Amino acid sequence: MSGLPAILKATEDDIKLLLAAQSHLGTKNCDVHMEPYVYKRRADGVHIINIGKTWEKIVLAARIIVAIENPADICVISARPYGQRAALKFASNTGAQAIAGRFTPGTFTNYITRAFKEPRLIIVTDPLTDHQAIKEASYVNIPVIAFADTESPLKYVDVAIPTNNRSKHAIGLAYWLLAREVLRLRGTISRSEPWNVMVDMFFYRDPEEKAEEEAAAAAADTKADEPTGTWAPGEAAPVDWNDGAVAGAAGTADWSAEPTPDWSADTAAADNWGA
Repeated sequence: MSGLPAILKATEDDIKLLLAAQSHLGTKNCDVHMEPYVYKRRADGVHIINIGKTWEKIVLAARIIVAIENPADICVISARPYGQRAALKFASNTGAQAIAGRFTPGTFTNYITRAFKEPRLIIVTDPLTDHQAIKEASYVNIPVIAFADTESPLKYVDVAIPTNNRSKHAIGLAYWLLAREVLRLRGTISRSEPWNVMVDMFFYRDPEEKAEEEAAAAAADTKADEPTGTWAPGEAAPVDWNDGAVAGAAGTADWSAEPTPDWSADTAAADNWGA
C-alpha cells in the first residue's frame, strides 16, 4: 500500500476486519493471472492472499465507480446466494442497480428482453458463477470489476479485487468496504467518523436459521406465560386467588341460575308411609 496517499491507506481496524472475516484465505488452486496477488502458500496447499493488494484494489475500484456520473448506470451482479444480500445492500447505499439471483441471458445484448440494461460499469461477485454477465459485457464494451479468488479466471475482467469470495463474511465485508470507500470519495460520509451502517447488514442470513430463531423466541415467550410452581402429576395447577381476574370471576358468579330442589315429592312420600 506504499503507492497510496496517506489518507487512502487502510487503518489498523480495516486490516483486523479483513483478517477476522478470513478474506486472506484463498483456495488450493491458483490461476496464473492471480499469482501476483498471492502472498504465499501454506503447508496444506491453501494460498494466502495479500490483503494489502486487496485494499489497493478496493480503493481503485471505488475511484472508478465514483467517476460514473449517474450511479444508476452501475450494475451489481451476484448469482451466488452468499453475495446476494451484500449486492442488494451495496446497491441501496450507493444508488446502483442490483441483479441478485439468476442472470437472464441477453440482459446486456438483446434489447427485446424485458430486463434489458445498458450499464456503463458492472461489478460481479464471482467470475466463475457470473461468467454469463462478464461474457455479455465483453460484447458491448462494458468495464468489469470482479471480486476474485485465487482460482478465479480473469478473462474480460478489467479490475480484480483479490479476496475470499466463498465465505459469507468475507464477501459481505468486501462489499461493505467498497460501499464505504465510494461514499467517502463522494463526500457523503466523513473519513474521521465511523460509518453508521453495520457490516452485519451485508452478511448473508440463512432463511432456515432465521425461522429457527423466531420459533425459539416464540417458545420462550410461551414458556414465560405458563404458571410457575410444582405439583404432583395429574393434579390440577393451584389457583391463585390473589389474582384479580380469578377473584373477579368467582365474585361475579350468578348463583340464582342454580336449580331449586323440589321438596313436594319428598312430602308426598312421607304421607304415604304414614298411611
